[in-house]
Amino acid sequence: MQESYESTGAGSGERRPAGVARVLVVEDDATVAEIVSGYLDRAGHVVDRAADGPTALARAAAHWPDLVVLDLMLPGMDGLEVCRRMRGRGPVPVIMLTARGDEDDRILGLEVGADDYVTKPFSPRELVLRVESVLRRTRPATAPRPLAAAGLAVDPAGRRATRDGAELALTLREFDLLTFFLRHPGRVFSREDLMREVWGWDFGDLSTVTVHVRRLRGKVEDDPARPRLIQTVWGVGYRFDPTGHDGS
Repeated sequence: MQESYESTGAGSGERRPAGVARVLVVEDDATVAEIVSGYLDRAGHVVDRAADGPTALARAAAHWPDLVVLDLMLPGMDGLEVCRRMRGRGPVPVIMLTARGDEDDRILGLEVGADDYVTKPFSPRELVLRVESVLRRTRPATAPRPLAAAGLAVDPAGRRATRDGAELALTLREFDLLTFFLRHPGRVFSREDLMREVWGWDFGDLSTVTVHVRRLRGKVEDDPARPRLIQTVWGVGYRFDPTGHDGS
């Protein structure tokens, strides 16, 4: 039986067995990097490692990763800048690692497009579960049909979204959130619902949802301060209204 292979994208030219993910671990603490890499390797992933930002960018250029586990605090170039530069080259899921417990740091990571964050100290098994959850969301088993409403259109198979025909620059999680809203027009979802359905988590910091809704509004609304499409239903959650009636 012939083994199937897939291209890894971003011009790398690399081919790997279908279903095998390449994960780039960017961590300057050698012990943490060794533990994380070991757990990911045993979970069946191909793992690259880098101890600083420039090395991470060089490794990504040589072999574009399917996902990046990225420490926020790196020598010379911090994780936020590494994330920005990688996203400037192409879409890639990012899970941020941070030793800081301050909410502002976590939100800043989400603001630059991180798909998830894990605060040190963390369970390596939990990190692997987070990695696999993000990979499942960005590599769906089937190719769902395109969706369109209110001038917005998404192609889940091609991971492309447009507004009035112009392509939208969405992070991977923003894309998933918009796709979910387009699939369920007129329905109200709590932040817990969205975390479960879009992120695939039964627990987590609900500010993750709030930040992504705010970012998505900034890209699809005429006036993000007075959203008409992605509306807040006070005390409940959010609703996508393709008719564009006033929402707050």
